[in-house]
Amino acid sequence: MTVTPTIGGLLGERVRELRKKRGLTQVEFSELCGVPQSRISAIENGSRVPNVETVLRLARALDCKVTALMSVFDEATLSSLLSK
Repeated sequence: MTVTPTIGGLLGERVRELRKKRGLTQVEFSELCGVPQSRISAIENGSRVPNVETVLRLARALDCKVTALMSVFDEATLSSLLSK
């Protein structure tokens, strides 16, 4: 059985990957971006998709461009992620 990736799941994996590359815990990361740690956890596990403001906060805290966060969608088949 093949598991179809979700938008939240793909983005969450990318956020976690970039956070860990920078050696940050979720608590440290949440303090840097001004987002509660519980929301960081929900984003990383794919149960919550961040709004645009939160994405901007995440990128600033990770010292990366928004495109670095969203690059994961370049590799995914967008039509399989979007409902019709």
